Amino acid sequence: MVMDEKIYVTQEGLDELKKEYDNLVHVVKNEVIEDLKAARAQGDLSENADYDAARDRQAQVEARIRDLEVMLNNVELIQEKKGRSQIVKLGSTVEIQDLDTNEKETFIIVGSVESDPLNGKLSNVTPLAVALLEKKVGAVVEVEVDEPYQVKILSVK
Repeated sequence: MVMDEKIYVTQEGLDELKKEYDNLVHVVKNEVIEDLKAARAQGDLSENADYDAARDRQAQVEARIRDLEVMLNNVELIQEKKGRSQIVKLGSTVEIQDLDTNEKETFIIVGSVESDPLNGKLSNVTPLAVALLEKKVGAVVEVEVDEPYQVKILSVK
């Protein structure tokens, strides 16, 4: 993962990235080294499935560590807004109403690294978030997808 672009995360998301990084560097990496030693001790490495599996795991762990280092070096912390804002920004909790179905939905707009739509965390690069960003409470916006639809912004926190 080579990136120069900013990785937008909340404080919670940053804490999770750091926790994963620390775990990989200080725990998992040592486990992989031990697995490699144990597999090497079995003898012939040319037909040693345990050794091959340990090498594969080592490559995956090292790749994830590098990805996390790039992310952590490019983090832009989403500032939590104090008080009530009327404009949708990154980090805002937004309540909307679909004008076709009248269904209401509430979610927080986060960076793509933290995106978890099933738990109410919507990536800032999704068509819905793009349509909402920088709009005010009460605005009706059109979401540009294959079948465009309109939503109304009911509240922003």
